[in-house]
Amino acid sequence: MRSTHAAADPPGRVAAFAYGSLVSRASCERTLGSPVEGIWAAELRGWRRGFTLARANRTCEKTFSRADTGEIPEWVLALNVESSSPAGWVNGALIELSTDARARLDARELRYARRDVSAAVHAGPAAPSFAAVYTYVARSEHHAPTPPEGAVILRSYAEAVESAFADLGRDEVERFRASTAVPDVELIDGILVRDSIPPGNPRDW
Repeated sequence: MRSTHAAADPPGRVAAFAYGSLVSRASCERTLGSPVEGIWAAELRGWRRGFTLARANRTCEKTFSRADTGEIPEWVLALNVESSSPAGWVNGALIELSTDARARLDARELRYARRDVSAAVHAGPAAPSFAAVYTYVARSEHHAPTPPEGAVILRSYAEAVESAFADLGRDEVERFRASTAVPDVELIDGILVRDSIPPGNPRDW
């Protein structure tokens, strides 16, 4: 698998495989700054999904405190995908990307690297044919197969992802739950207390 940030894209239509908050049309449009014309349900085969990206909550571009105590957690977890056995699968969505859109998504997914997963993506007949499909995979310095001590998941993030999958199509939220490993960490309500967030990036999680 190779990073595609510095590589030239092949000629033809290009898409992102979204598997978390990016499945949300509204969230995606805020990042891209333009309407998203099409989102197509798809599957990434031979991969698995879990909360294996850790964000240093106290020092990154956005810091959340607990709504109940005001305490600031050290780590906040987010979704990530990793290659797995051939039997593995992850449901998600294809979103067509222009060159400018790719740059905007790279800026949003700053703890992830863009990877070419074209050969692993399977979509229904309604989806267009794409010359390349990319997804975002946690960079090694942010990859946390085991949650750091005290890590939490923001309820706003978890609920936004499930809502996005519910909007994607009938049964997609259940398929999301079936293909997502959830660690034994606390789900909390958070309050944004420090904001140096780049334009277009989510502020709710």
